[in-house]
Amino acid sequence: MPYPFLSPEWIEAAKELRGEYAGRVPSTAVSARMNETVTDVPFGDGTVEAHIETSPDTFSIDLGHLDKPDVTISLGYDTAKAIFIDGRYDIAMEAFLGGRIKTTGDLTKLLGLQASVAGATGDSELKALADELSQRLRDITI
Repeated sequence: MPYPFLSPEWIEAAKELRGEYAGRVPSTAVSARMNETVTDVPFGDGTVEAHIETSPDTFSIDLGHLDKPDVTISLGYDTAKAIFIDGRYDIAMEAFLGGRIKTTGDLTKLLGLQASVAGATGDSELKALADELSQRLRDITI
């Protein structure tokens, strides 16, 4: 069943998908603690606070903010959905340069995560797996 992107139900479904792919998707070499504030959300109070935490052994996404993040980003719902669900990474640079993505903290951590994702798609097997997971995320997303 599809859910609104970043709703609590969507987060739980995304975690289940991530669990299904554990061991098949390589971990990232980048250790980062990133908080996200997504505005103009079409449900709840209009704002979602979430986080992503990565290390060579960990990848987690959940609601709420982490204490002492490396980097914090703030962006609108449509921009976040275009980047994370539609895979429109070109939107990220446009939005950043246009001031629609604001960051505080260690920007190199954010760039390292982006480079890690880009590097994984250079391997055809990993790209096929990433495409499959991306499609499944789109399938659970309204």
